[in-house]
Amino acid sequence: MRRGKLRSLALLLVLFLFAAGLAIFLYPYLRGAVVDKQITMDAQGFLNRGETKPADDVIVSVDTPEPEETRPYAALWEDMNRYNETIYTQGQAGLSCEYDYQKPSFTLTQYGLADEVFGVISIPAMELEMPIFLGATEQHMADGTAHLSQTSLPIGGENTNCVIAGHRGYNGASYFRYIDKLKVGDLVSVTNLWEELTYRVCEIKIIDPHDVTEILIQPGRELLTLLTCHPYASGGRQRYVVYCERVESSPVSIP
Repeated sequence: MRRGKLRSLALLLVLFLFAAGLAIFLYPYLRGAVVDKQITMDAQGFLNRGETKPADDVIVSVDTPEPEETRPYAALWEDMNRYNETIYTQGQAGLSCEYDYQKPSFTLTQYGLADEVFGVISIPAMELEMPIFLGATEQHMADGTAHLSQTSLPIGGENTNCVIAGHRGYNGASYFRYIDKLKVGDLVSVTNLWEELTYRVCEIKIIDPHDVTEILIQPGRELLTLLTCHPYASGGRQRYVVYCERVESSPVSIP
């Protein structure tokens, strides 16, 4: 009888140790799945937001009997366009400083927004939608994708190159892990507070981590550049770069 109890206890101990080991092994994948789900939900929350028009809408009167035109977050729009023009004319000198490209170029809550999500990047070939944050801080990179400060903000326009950085997988979550699925000709879109900007992949490169010349604004072009580590799980020895050129856009309706 006692020997049978000992066998049962030993079996339970083995099962417990096996379950604990399995849980430890699976934890990163389970956690990654939760993070992936949260990132997708945050992106959908932005796309489906039902916000009211902000208080700083500006009404522009016209001489013709056309309807009055308004632009949500008009002050933010003007400041962002000014920012894009300034970094272009100044040659993006701040890209040489890690602190400058990590520091957010704007704090959105100061302009009346509820949080710091500026938009959503959608990549059908990767079945991916992720929120965009301004500034490549550690927290922003963990929560989605991040706009590299000292590159053009994701609002379009001639003489712009918006660089969006993402992890090549992190803590079990995917992020830009499958970026190598993208091919020349694939479409990538950015939905910001005002419109959806559509780009087509035009070139793919592998570069050195500090080769900032490869992500500079190219005069006369309107680009979106995706940036991540390469190879996968390499510790960031190189960078995988996907260049996309603007093809079309459509306005975003704000209820």
